[in-house]
Amino acid sequence: MNICYIACALDCQLDFIKNQGDLVIGADRGYLNLKKHGITTDIVIGDFDSYNGDIDCNNVKRLPRIKDFTDGEVAILHGIEKGYKKIVVYGAIGGALDHTIANIAHCAKYTKDGINISFVDGENALFCISNSRVCFSSKAKGRISVFAYGEKAEGVYEKGLFYTLDNATLDPFIPLGVSNEFIGKDSEISVKNGALLIYTSKENFENHLTKR
Repeated sequence: MNICYIACALDCQLDFIKNQGDLVIGADRGYLNLKKHGITTDIVIGDFDSYNGDIDCNNVKRLPRIKDFTDGEVAILHGIEKGYKKIVVYGAIGGALDHTIANIAHCAKYTKDGINISFVDGENALFCISNSRVCFSSKAKGRISVFAYGEKAEGVYEKGLFYTLDNATLDPFIPLGVSNEFIGKDSEISVKNGALLIYTSKENFENHLTKR
């Protein structure tokens, strides 16, 4: 599956490899992050309130400063409009808390429409699943946390982890799924009805995720 990569304003290691058919978007100052890492940008999108330097890209979409969408969400929408079902966003979590909260909302919103959106920084990864499942190999290590998002999540299973769930219902106001652990087994998290926000390490997300 071709991937849409989006770089946002926060500095982080961009170590993905662009393959034929992939799309790379620089969202405002994210263009500078891509340039620093020697990654060719296909389109730059933003109102340029965080970057006003030169842009060595022939495809630039300038947005008004006053608008109802963040630069990051416009970049996500551009990827969706171009037909991408898998979108990985770098440099969009861990900075300004309000923007991190907004990005979590984007993650859940578009996942419900069948778009796999993930937010990655230097160490962490956030993504959502909706009425589906995700699997990790036995090589995954460290923590994994699972939260109901937006409404109650029903038919939740967690298998192969330190704490297990069997057809549970998670409440968005009761963070029961925080701070679980991988234990060296193949693991699976699934939900029959609702959305789950999942946190784990970048290493687990990029190298030990076997099904999503």
